[in-house]
Amino acid sequence: MKIMALNCGSSSIKYAIFDCSDNYRLLKHGQAERIGQKNSTLSHYSQDNVANSVTLDLPNHQAALQALFQNNSPYFNSHDLNNIRAVGHRVVHGGELLFEPTVINDEVIKEISNLARFAPLHCQSNVTGIEIMQAMLPKISHVAIFDTATHANMPSKAYMYALPVEIYEKYKIRKYGFHGINHSYMATQSAHLLNKELCVLKIITCHLGNGCSISAFEKGISIDNSMGLTPLEGLVMGTRSGDIDPAIVTYLIEELGWHSEQIIELLNKKSGLLGLCGKSDMRDIIKEAQDGNAAAQMALEIFVYRIQKYIGAYVAALNGVDAIVFSGGIGENSPYLRSLIAQNFGYLNIDIEKSKNEKNEAIFSSSTSSSYLLTVPANEELVIAQQTFQKIK
Repeated sequence: MKIMALNCGSSSIKYAIFDCSDNYRLLKHGQAERIGQKNSTLSHYSQDNVANSVTLDLPNHQAALQALFQNNSPYFNSHDLNNIRAVGHRVVHGGELLFEPTVINDEVIKEISNLARFAPLHCQSNVTGIEIMQAMLPKISHVAIFDTATHANMPSKAYMYALPVEIYEKYKIRKYGFHGINHSYMATQSAHLLNKELCVLKIITCHLGNGCSISAFEKGISIDNSMGLTPLEGLVMGTRSGDIDPAIVTYLIEELGWHSEQIIELLNKKSGLLGLCGKSDMRDIIKEAQDGNAAAQMALEIFVYRIQKYIGAYVAALNGVDAIVFSGGIGENSPYLRSLIAQNFGYLNIDIEKSKNEKNEAIFSSSTSSSYLLTVPANEELVIAQQTFQKIK
């Protein structure tokens, strides 16, 4: 049985097709990257992982999806869609109502669209992906897998904001947490790599990409996540500000006459690394920082500092840590960033084994470290396919 997993992120789209009757064997996968930027790329990978890539203009997610699946290229054509039983869609926000894998209908799409106000960079692209794939494959099941589900069991001390409680009760304004599909995968895979039971470990997982978040896992449960009501809270990200003083918003409104649309645009699309140095892709920022660009150097320092602070906070929340795990486009592919972040781990008696880090080995902490440092390549698509198959079988 073939299942497609579709993962529409804020600046990328990934797809993968699995044979679920053959231990989830990966048949084909690909991605569109740098959506909305110059020199967007489109890649399809064969079973032997050979890439066929092109550079083209992908101004938005709709254009990227059409380029991936509707151009009938020699690398992906209609035959690749034959016999697909279901498509599993990563959906960023499920609120308090949607957290189990859910077969998509008009009501589900409506609820996801309503939640787009809490995740403007993601939910609308999730809906776009769902609608395009439903039009292409109308006779099969489409299943929503929610990124917020992993954090559904956070304790109230973590998810409640210090606002009048009726604000939560009436409007459900609370921390939800995000990137849960990958955080859960990181925690599970780390336990496997360490040959230990997840339920006995204290793990901090760092999802670092264009969007960034950190989670704390205790006894297999996510007890906190750096993102909040929306994916805007927390770390500095590609175009998102992360944590700011809320009074900045009132200042922009009252003193500068800004409207809510301008502020949403500012905080979600014009801030973060882009706002600090004019670049949002970490590969570009590292290169410019190493070439002496002062703005890029500052952006890099702020990015690393915020991560170090959150890790420290979660070490305190967990009363210790057994493993710190890195994943996502930056976390799993940038030894340089990992080494910068780990410079402040002396208080944990954790050191990097330089050669292992440079080779992106799964465990890259030194043998004398008190806790482990790991890299776990993100595989949200596998989790989406597994949960989709379990839902429809």
